[in-house]
Amino acid sequence: MRRVGFLVWKELLELKADPRLFGLVIVAPILQLFMLGYAATTDVRDVPIVVADADRSTASRDLIGRFRASPTFTIVDIVASAREIDPYLERGRAWMALAIPAGFGETLGRGVPQKVQVVADGSDANSTNVALGYATNLIAAYSQEISGTLVPPGVTPAGIEPRVRVWFNPRLESRDFMLPGVLALLLLVITTNLSSMGIVREKELGTLEQLNVTPLRRWELIVGKLLPYALVGMVDVCLVLGTAVLWFQVPLRGSVWLLFGLTSIYLLTTLGLGLFVSTISSTQQQAMMTTTFFLLTPMIYLSGFIFPIENMPAVIQPFTYLIPLRYFLVILRSIFLKGVGLETLWPQALALLAWGVAILSLAIARSTKRSA
Repeated sequence: MRRVGFLVWKELLELKADPRLFGLVIVAPILQLFMLGYAATTDVRDVPIVVADADRSTASRDLIGRFRASPTFTIVDIVASAREIDPYLERGRAWMALAIPAGFGETLGRGVPQKVQVVADGSDANSTNVALGYATNLIAAYSQEISGTLVPPGVTPAGIEPRVRVWFNPRLESRDFMLPGVLALLLLVITTNLSSMGIVREKELGTLEQLNVTPLRRWELIVGKLLPYALVGMVDVCLVLGTAVLWFQVPLRGSVWLLFGLTSIYLLTTLGLGLFVSTISSTQQQAMMTTTFFLLTPMIYLSGFIFPIENMPAVIQPFTYLIPLRYFLVILRSIFLKGVGLETLWPQALALLAWGVAILSLAIARSTKRSA
């Protein structure tokens, strides 16, 4: 046991001697615990909803007030007609829409049953189901409460009937929402890990110095190292795309060429991340642990892949704008389920391009300094 104790002490000293590895062991679990504690929530609240109020009566304002007072919903805008709600749902500015018809208050006052339309974005099937339940319960509670206030004596009170429509995913199939996200996640994991460990492997084998003294320019070396992994990523896109559409019957309503074009921009960010990790890692093990604990895991939690960003605490949500996976998830789910084009997705495409250029430039600059 004495000899074992000395060996254990020796291993601990070696772990302490490598500050990067020691930081992974100590810092990474704490960071992940905080992210899980705040971001990992299945509660549905602050659902963005747009209201089309064609009545503008006391009754319609009271109903809107119920949604405004509820912690489950956040009213992003009030428009005049149901025709104006389409851009909100297509661009993701609202998850749901409430359409109140003209004559809503007058009809209720006469004791005639009235209908209101609830339109939901079915892209996120799980959250949509929960939000629809909250909305119908809120309308039912309001209908029961006003039955004795708006109706004059002698008139039989009539209720409010919500008519529910689900756009983009009418059957609320969760796999239609998840499989495009799996494509984004697979590309992130595969290309980031491969590109980071591929360059570090050259360091471990001692062949990187040999490449540095060749006539190859620095950009030629980097392109030559990263391009094969980009090709692997595009092959994976074709395989996953074919499986999702042909086998799982996930609808692809948008342009496949737009999907491939924006995927190329996304690969710029993942390969840039891998190259950057290689500049701060000395071994393949270190590169893999850095990628897994400090890049992949936070991106999965904070991108909206599993937990909706709108449900996260307000202090956490600004950090999600630093996650490239967030933008690509919006792009994929919008092309697959909504069939929208670049005229709608250009903000996400521009954010991905800026992210990719920035991280790749930083990685190349660090790589140049290390080879000097």
